[in-house]
Amino acid sequence: MKRYDVVTTISYPKTGAMGKTGSWRVFKPIFDKAKCVKCLRCWIFCPEASIRREKDGTISIDYEYCKGCGICANECKVEAITMEREGGKK
Repeated sequence: MKRYDVVTTISYPKTGAMGKTGSWRVFKPIFDKAKCVKCLRCWIFCPEASIRREKDGTISIDYEYCKGCGICANECKVEAITMEREGGKK
């Protein structure tokens, strides 16, 4: 089996032309630390880099930059991240 090198690019959130984007999202990700298996799939796939790795290997979510797209919840195979409507439940 032939092996290929994988090259990834990870961006980090910063204030840009749009500024902080979390104020207009409709859904937000809710993280359940007890369910997390520290696979970091959410961190890899987050298009806004609003998921941060903590020193203990878990993640935290920067809600000021999170747009609520739900990719992190979709990629989480153990359902440690669920999407909740802003201001209320699913």
